[in-house]
Amino acid sequence: MLKHVLLFLKGMAMGAADVVPGVSGGTIAFITGIYEELIGSISSINTTTFSLLFRGQFRQLWNAVNGNFLIVLFAGIFTSILTLATVLTFALENYDVFTWSFFFGLVTASIWMMGRTVEKWNVQSVLALVIGSIVAYAITEMGALAGSETPYYLILSGALAICAMILPGISGSFILLLLGTYSTVLAAVANKELFTIAYVGIGAVIGLLLFSKGLKFIYERFFNLTIALLTGFLLGSLNKLWPWKEVLDAFIKHTGTEKEEIVALSFKNLAPGAEWPTALAFALFGAAIVIGLDLAGKRIK
Repeated sequence: MLKHVLLFLKGMAMGAADVVPGVSGGTIAFITGIYEELIGSISSINTTTFSLLFRGQFRQLWNAVNGNFLIVLFAGIFTSILTLATVLTFALENYDVFTWSFFFGLVTASIWMMGRTVEKWNVQSVLALVIGSIVAYAITEMGALAGSETPYYLILSGALAICAMILPGISGSFILLLLGTYSTVLAAVANKELFTIAYVGIGAVIGLLLFSKGLKFIYERFFNLTIALLTGFLLGSLNKLWPWKEVLDAFIKHTGTEKEEIVALSFKNLAPGAEWPTALAFALFGAAIVIGLDLAGKRIK
């Protein structure tokens, strides 16, 4: 029972991270020790498991896809999106420097935690780290596209976003921002536009099933290089999480109400402001949570 409660809380942490452009739910999955099981469980959904469904062998199906793990984890993710997302949005609007400082500390500690799992640092793993850092940094510097609301584009957006969400260091919500569909998806959720939600959902399911299999294949055969690359993704993503920014370009997000929100598309980092001592405290708090989750995961298995 305690394991399920802890797993539910990990799911809530993933859900909270996924709604913030710049933070990845995959990062939370990795630092809480469930990343490998998550990828393995999702990739186990294939033609064989579908055949169990059609034959009515539901217990075998449930065991084959690690049903208990997936249902508890995704229950936590969706609970968080429906509840904590509002709190995080408020925090980013009113206490942006401190909120970004918290995430900066969280991801910085995650870099160390992920990097120490690399079994052997050599030329290849260092090169993978550098490549991952450059790719993630380049993504955070990209300008947003105009976007589209056609079904095909929404399906593509859902597929790419969900792939990013399960990769530590790359934010799915930030990918939606780059593709120009972030405001479209949020407005669809607020206004209950079922067709738009369905198109994005179809893309997410397709992307999740296909990408998880490829990632599991690479993860199992090239563990060292994969972890080094993912560590690089985290390192490069710090550019997006730096608390002090000047917005260079933005768009107005319509939430389905009279209230409008300005969402930054591009920015430049600034030197720390006068509030840096408090910001540092929030960063250390984020790092402490990562370390605490790691210790808790080792005690409860």
